[in-house]
Amino acid sequence: MIFFTDVILKSSERSFAALSMTIRLTGCRRYRPTSGGSGFMLIELIIVLFLMAVILGLTALFYANSLPGYRLNATARNISTTIKQARAYAKMLNEPQVVTIDIENRTYALEGRQAKEIPVDIAVKVVDPVEGDIVDGKYSFVVHSTGGVEGGMIVLWNAKKMVSIQVDPIVGTVGVQERS
Repeated sequence: MIFFTDVILKSSERSFAALSMTIRLTGCRRYRPTSGGSGFMLIELIIVLFLMAVILGLTALFYANSLPGYRLNATARNISTTIKQARAYAKMLNEPQVVTIDIENRTYALEGRQAKEIPVDIAVKVVDPVEGDIVDGKYSFVVHSTGGVEGGMIVLWNAKKMVSIQVDPIVGTVGVQERS
């Protein structure tokens, strides 16, 4: 901004050409780029690009390491949702529904529905209250129209963490819990 502090007009002569004006400017500097200091230097741009590449690399590494944990959680949620869906169908249709986990073929399904796959990097076992740990074969959860569920606890794990799906045998509620 330009500040005009004093304007002194000398009007001794009446003609416009002879009118002289003196303007004193204070508090203002004009920016005049010098030939050597304008713009960014090449080294500055290289440093900024290098830092951006490092940040992107670290972000990709973090994302790649967290992906198996998300896949494990998603699989646990999907299996628990299938059991909850069986409970809703059992109450609605007033007949028992069966959810089968095929540990060898790595699938699970509500009877009469399409089977869903369990990812390869996730291990599965079922902890039955009577038979103990079941790590191969097929295991069935029977959901009754009263809401009760016959079956055990499902344990899923990968290289980094473990998740259990617990089913209440009387009420039929399903809970997913991370285990250490």
